Amino acid sequence: MKNQFEVHATLVANEFIDTYMASANGEYVKVYLYLLRHQNETVDPVSIADALNHTEADVRRAVAYWQKMGVLQASEEGKAEQETAAALPGAQDDEKEKKQEKRRNYGKADLEKLQKDGEFSQLLYVAGQYMGRLLKPQDADMLAYLYDGLHMPCDVIEYLIEYCVQNGHSSIRYMEKVALNWHERGITRLADAKAFAERFSEDAFAVMKAFGINDRRPGNMEWEAIERWYRNWGFTRQMVVEACNRTMQAIHKPSFQYADRILQEWYRNGIRTLEAAAEADGKRKKTGQRQETPRRSNNQFRNFEEREIDYDAMMLEQWQ
Repeated sequence: MKNQFEVHATLVANEFIDTYMASANGEYVKVYLYLLRHQNETVDPVSIADALNHTEADVRRAVAYWQKMGVLQASEEGKAEQETAAALPGAQDDEKEKKQEKRRNYGKADLEKLQKDGEFSQLLYVAGQYMGRLLKPQDADMLAYLYDGLHMPCDVIEYLIEYCVQNGHSSIRYMEKVALNWHERGITRLADAKAFAERFSEDAFAVMKAFGINDRRPGNMEWEAIERWYRNWGFTRQMVVEACNRTMQAIHKPSFQYADRILQEWYRNGIRTLEAAAEADGKRKKTGQRQETPRRSNNQFRNFEEREIDYDAMMLEQWQ
């Protein structure tokens, strides 16, 4: 017997929606929902990345985040797999993020103590004005970490918030990532912060210009991709623009996912210059020519010309 009214659905706990979802990165939520949908199946970062149009490093970061929040718990097999994954491309970024996440959390008593400092109280007020809302506990916790934990000057933190909000990013998680990046680069003065932010804005503008997008700023996912290319993978503007140009030549429309695949391949193979990219293209072309050597057929009816199809471009277009 079969129940004809059986409903195939994935249930999401109210606690997840009420407590965890609002403060999480949207891409992290997508990974969680995918894992929830396939919780009784065997999945890996590669299959999840393909299904969600993410990179494997993005998936591993999302899983690490939910483990830290206590939402996901790794099995013994999963722990062994995480140890093996440390040798994969992008693992250095994951380790860096894990170190960043292991920081002190500021509770109510800590915040009350810090608010006795007039400078920190002023910082909370200014942050609320820039964000246009009342600060949440996680907002105050992040600001306390930057001010007390990393000892960032108030004027730098204020500019950081202003810079993020003006570019359409009011997420406290996003602001913390930018702040940690500045801290790692030793940016401790307002002038240095402004110079770095201006240079990165120019880098982002170069991407939008290469894609022919002149009527808007990058969206959240697009900003994350641009940051990954420049900050995480360390590509120059010249290399990023080249990847964008190749994207337009291949599929004739802007696609951050397509360009991300190109840059990820260069990153994995240590390609950092246009000369190295051209050399890799030449080797790939020679290999393809050897593999595509035509064989003579004895079939007298086979007298039509075969079409040349760029299967690589077709596959890449499906990834976007």
